[in-house]
Amino acid sequence: MKTTFYSNGKLLISGEYLVLDGADAFALPTKFGQDLVVENGSNREINWKSYDFDGQLWFEDTLTFSEIIDNPTSEPETVKTTLIQILHEAYRLNPDFLENTNGYNISTHLSFPKNWGLGTSSTLLNNVAQWTKVNAFTLLKNSFGGSGYDIACAQNDTPIVYQIENNTVKPVSFHPDFTQNIHFVYLNKKQNSKAAIQAYYNNKNQNLAQNITENNKITAAILNAKTVKEFAFAVEKHEIHLSDILEMQTIKEIAFPDFDGVVKSLGAWGGDFVMVISKEEPRSYFASKGYETILSYDEMILQK
Repeated sequence: MKTTFYSNGKLLISGEYLVLDGADAFALPTKFGQDLVVENGSNREINWKSYDFDGQLWFEDTLTFSEIIDNPTSEPETVKTTLIQILHEAYRLNPDFLENTNGYNISTHLSFPKNWGLGTSSTLLNNVAQWTKVNAFTLLKNSFGGSGYDIACAQNDTPIVYQIENNTVKPVSFHPDFTQNIHFVYLNKKQNSKAAIQAYYNNKNQNLAQNITENNKITAAILNAKTVKEFAFAVEKHEIHLSDILEMQTIKEIAFPDFDGVVKSLGAWGGDFVMVISKEEPRSYFASKGYETILSYDEMILQK
């Protein structure tokens, strides 16, 4: 028997870092995602294959049930050890998926390049949670850690506002008339979320409550913007606010100071995708800077 699970990718538009302390986070599920296909196997082991967006096999290994149950933690972190950690935590939450079978053949398939940062890990984790019948937010907490907004995007097909307390997910309406003015540019650099989160905690100051209040006001302004001018103003305000908190320059100041428009980091600052808001078509500008991967709002964002 073959069973397929699927999860959406994600982009965090507002609330990065502060979401970890209870701030509102506005996030958009993407058209891109990852599936997980489960078939019966044998020998009390899992034969695992992972494929990139172009069909290329990028990971293949065999995981024994005993490895998953025991979870040897002394080994260096690799794709295999990370998988074992996730499956071990799933086993702790629900042992049935190993106890009631002889084995599995599993394959995963990304619909985006795995270095894009759209949620290779979160889509995998949510798929594993669906398969093993455990709570994905609990599985995240027990394995990778993080806010959980990416899990919320994996599970929802509409824009959301997410709060970490009780993993609260509020679907929101976001269908602006100016999506043609919004693009997403890949910076050719994968950002380490764990390292970025640690940097936030190291720089977090004493004005946390005030910063969360300000974040939530800006998030509301982003959601309620009626014109591209209002949207761009709110997004730029958010970028400046977080720049002050992190004591870091914005990505526009660092890399695109002459760009006629707004450039906003998404998620971990300094890597993956940025959101670009401009009146003019921005592709030629970014291509001239060496950034060839530029997607329109309609190409990137799931709309149902």
